[in-house]
Amino acid sequence: MVPKVSVLIPSYNHARFLPAALHSVFAQTYTDYEIVVVDDGSTDGSVELLRSYGDRIRLYTQSNRGTYPTLNRCIAESRGQYLAILNSDDLWAPIKLEKQVAMLDSHPQVGLVHTDGYFIDAEGRILPGNPLGFEWPRTPTGNIIEALVRHNKIIASSVMIRRECFERLGGFREDLFGSGDWEMWFRVALEYDIGYIDEPLTMYRVHGANASFHHRRVYEDDVKVRTETIHACESRLWQRANDPKAMRLALAHSYACLGTEYALLGDRKRARHAYLQSLKLYPLRFKSLLRLALTYLPIKTPL
Repeated sequence: MVPKVSVLIPSYNHARFLPAALHSVFAQTYTDYEIVVVDDGSTDGSVELLRSYGDRIRLYTQSNRGTYPTLNRCIAESRGQYLAILNSDDLWAPIKLEKQVAMLDSHPQVGLVHTDGYFIDAEGRILPGNPLGFEWPRTPTGNIIEALVRHNKIIASSVMIRRECFERLGGFREDLFGSGDWEMWFRVALEYDIGYIDEPLTMYRVHGANASFHHRRVYEDDVKVRTETIHACESRLWQRANDPKAMRLALAHSYACLGTEYALLGDRKRARHAYLQSLKLYPLRFKSLLRLALTYLPIKTPL
């Protein structure tokens, strides 16, 4: 019998954290699920550990390909109508799947639903403040396209998404390092509403191996997402906008971020062009004007 939910676990060198991640799935109150694990060439004993779970999981192995090729393999091997992503170092609260299935069942216009949550350390202790430099992203339920133009507002391990989103829009971009989830959620939000459950049902583990700490690669990714996805479909964005002013401000913010990313990467010419695009949309954006001026000063980039 085909399960309604497929839990997708991309695994890579998280043997220390895998048992806790898996047991947070086994503890779910909603039980019509399968667990699909794709190990991406781990060298720390993860595969041997995963094999010990027998037929409680469906395990696939491959040579190392990266996060988004591994997620796409998870999708290809899964069978469920709804797909829930759990990174192999993160955790779920027991009612997470139950709450998300209920929302998708009752809101056919919602393409994916994410949850509130909190950050934890390697030992599972709740971390105060913003250990990755941002607050846990929270959104209303509905059309949140302006928010996703600005930056990523969805934690991957908090997501449950309809299979039809991937069938209709394609999978994760495999050329991206750490921003492929944002790029995917943006494409979903162009066509569907986004659901949000305002309960802390996801725990994001922060440790030294998180992709978020690879700053240069993340900036390079963000440039690709903004130039090749977000600003490449501006005509569609204006059609999808909740409010023209809100979209104008969101696009101005995005161009300003793009300018800063180019500047940090040492490309001052493209940085200036992006800041000018930001100012065309919002001439009173003082920060863009100031940062444009800074690109003419002999300041060494930090990367």
